[in-house]
Amino acid sequence: MRNMSKRVSGSIVVIALMAMGIGCSEGEGASRVQAVAEPIAPTHQLASVPAGLEGQRYAYFGDLHVHTTYSMDAFQFGTLATPDDAYRYAQGEVIKHPGGFDMQLQRPLDFYAVTDHGIYLGVVRAGADTSTEISGYPAMQSIHNLNAAENLTLESVPTRNFRAFIGQFTRAIAGSEPLKSEVDRIMRSTWADEIQAADRHYQPGKFTTFAAYEFSTTKPDGGSMHRNVVFRDTESLPAMPFNRLMSLDPEDLWNWMDGLREEGGVESLAIPHNSNKSNGQMFALTTWAGDPMTREHNEKRMRNEPLVEITQVKGTSETHPALSMNDEWAGFEIDPYVAGGGGLRIAKPAGGYVRDAMKQGLALEAAGLGNPFRYGFIGSSDTHTGAGSFDESNFFSKIGLLDSTPQLRGSVPVSDDDVAVLQLTDADASMFYVAPDGRRYLLRNPSVYGASGLAAVWAEQNTRESIYDAFRRKETFATSGPRMRVRFFAGYDLDARMLNAADGMPDAYVHGVPMGSNLMAKSADVPAFMVWAARDAMSAPLQRVQIIKGWVEQGKTHERIFDVACSDGLAVDSVTHRCPDNGAKVNVSDCAISADRGAGELKALWQDPEFDEQQKAFYYARVLENPTCRWSTWDALRAGIPPREDLGVLIQERAWSSPIWLTPPEDKG
Repeated sequence: MRNMSKRVSGSIVVIALMAMGIGCSEGEGASRVQAVAEPIAPTHQLASVPAGLEGQRYAYFGDLHVHTTYSMDAFQFGTLATPDDAYRYAQGEVIKHPGGFDMQLQRPLDFYAVTDHGIYLGVVRAGADTSTEISGYPAMQSIHNLNAAENLTLESVPTRNFRAFIGQFTRAIAGSEPLKSEVDRIMRSTWADEIQAADRHYQPGKFTTFAAYEFSTTKPDGGSMHRNVVFRDTESLPAMPFNRLMSLDPEDLWNWMDGLREEGGVESLAIPHNSNKSNGQMFALTTWAGDPMTREHNEKRMRNEPLVEITQVKGTSETHPALSMNDEWAGFEIDPYVAGGGGLRIAKPAGGYVRDAMKQGLALEAAGLGNPFRYGFIGSSDTHTGAGSFDESNFFSKIGLLDSTPQLRGSVPVSDDDVAVLQLTDADASMFYVAPDGRRYLLRNPSVYGASGLAAVWAEQNTRESIYDAFRRKETFATSGPRMRVRFFAGYDLDARMLNAADGMPDAYVHGVPMGSNLMAKSADVPAFMVWAARDAMSAPLQRVQIIKGWVEQGKTHERIFDVACSDGLAVDSVTHRCPDNGAKVNVSDCAISADRGAGELKALWQDPEFDEQQKAFYYARVLENPTCRWSTWDALRAGIPPREDLGVLIQERAWSSPIWLTPPEDKG
């Protein structure tokens, strides 16, 4: 076995200069140089941009999907962390998990947004407090003192059924105007507290917070269509967030956002998430009501939701093996189940994954209907504990008490005592996966959860204005947890010199367009794509960089994967467009990884060998690390047992740039 080390030192990097899709081997002029990292912003960047350096942008990392005790479900999961606690956690402080253990980041984040559910915001927490007026209503009696210290036990897990409670509570509201009025008062008061918490922790140039919330809606078939709404600032915000009690139709949300923008100058954006669990509904080619899409509808959608959350704890929504059969990496951290409704129903892939949606968007655009799926990419966590869990080796999942132990996550077998605590009987046999050795594991959603993800932006400074503007121009990228940095440009005047610039690539902004942009094709000319990636020093080295292309031709959609940069002096095969495997290994007995394989930095200047300026197309970069242990393997290792064999033992962490779109000459979309 090759040299294995839990601590991986910096390595020699490969600069892969690609032309017309053909890689150069070392003997053909590729160079091997010592890794020189691009200047990275300090965690706390000064809040001013020197004149002449407006193109100097830095990578900032954050989480735009965080639930606290004010979310109706999080409270029932045992979460006591407030928005203030969540923001303290993001800045590196210790907060408590509902299971009683400490949660702390290895490194602070640059930005954070608490996104508690707009529906019943703060209501369940208030109803459990027997000193409040709302607690006196019969509908609240079943949750009185739910999260008192004596009730935060594993024995309470079987009783924490928030869906049943919310169903009963919604029916109670419908029959009581006084209760409805009290709910309204609590939601307004809690929303004001959410805004104030964001302002309390906002430190321009040091740590950025956003006022935000989640709009959740569900189709009758159980397909959830959730969005996080993020405000640019906290000036003149509405007294109540738009929520599903007002309408289930996302278009009504967009109308509300348009109204705030037009009438009061209140700027916001919505970010759809968990499309993988929407049962094909998130990117359906019809409106919410089932009507055909119109150009007006599609433009309204893009005006209000320029970004999509491509990865989080409940799975990755980039693509699915059934939709991308020629993509060997399409099966990454797939959570295949429909969200909500109980049971483990397999969701329909079509209409649920971003790459396929973007291809369909090109087809709609070619038909003159505009493109409703021209998304930039981010990741986030969807934690329901106030604290994102991004580290495979220290994964505490998302639903509080309900997945607070390896047994509850399904990564370690349950004992007879565990079964008794969970009040399971022989009738619940379907809830178990029985391994060939006879060990019983809980068969539940948490076993397919992932330690993901992060939102990242290229921005001039760590302020609300600068970071939000990066959201709007889609100069964003997503990671599955590590803090890899990725840059991606396209243009007709890019050259290799810009890849080696030590000043943040300002020339690339002058001579090309960054991720998230549109590039008009030129007749009889082929654009170049420039991609640069740097590893996270606290994660594994990089293995390869890929460019994913999607296009529409004669009414049909297509996709192609091109490897464009390989580690370890390896060259891209000019026929298969793939890097050879670099031989990186993982010792599953202790999760040690190869210290002598992979790169600290990979770069490429690439041209599409199949480019056709008449095709509508998009391109984005995907960066893959060397393999490492998945969180479930870490759980098993600590328990002294083999990993559960039906779960992935290893993982290849990755990052995705936002796309760049190529528009044919004279095409008006």
